[in-house]
Amino acid sequence: MTDTSATLVQGTLDMLILKTLVLEPLHGWGISQRIQQLSRGVFEVNPGSLFPAFRRLERAGLLECEWRTSENNRRAKYYSLTKAGRQKLRSETQEWERQVAAIARILETAS
Repeated sequence: MTDTSATLVQGTLDMLILKTLVLEPLHGWGISQRIQQLSRGVFEVNPGSLFPAFRRLERAGLLECEWRTSENNRRAKYYSLTKAGRQKLRSETQEWERQVAAIARILETAS
């Protein structure tokens, strides 16, 4: 994260990584760029956070990876969702939406 970027809420990085991989496999830099792009620059994920998350998601069976040649002709590890990863993303998204709605209700009544 940079000084101008927001801090991710604990536990959301995994969900954001899974979401970025819904359409196609990507390498680490591509995932980082997609998160930054989709958040309109609010979130900038540094490699020190990203790569431990990849390992954690792989160990949990939510991601799989393979070495490929990237668009700039370099070898890169590409990550893709497993079936379990897609299921986890669905359940995490539903839970996130439930929590966001609850927080919004609390904030509305607090003013």
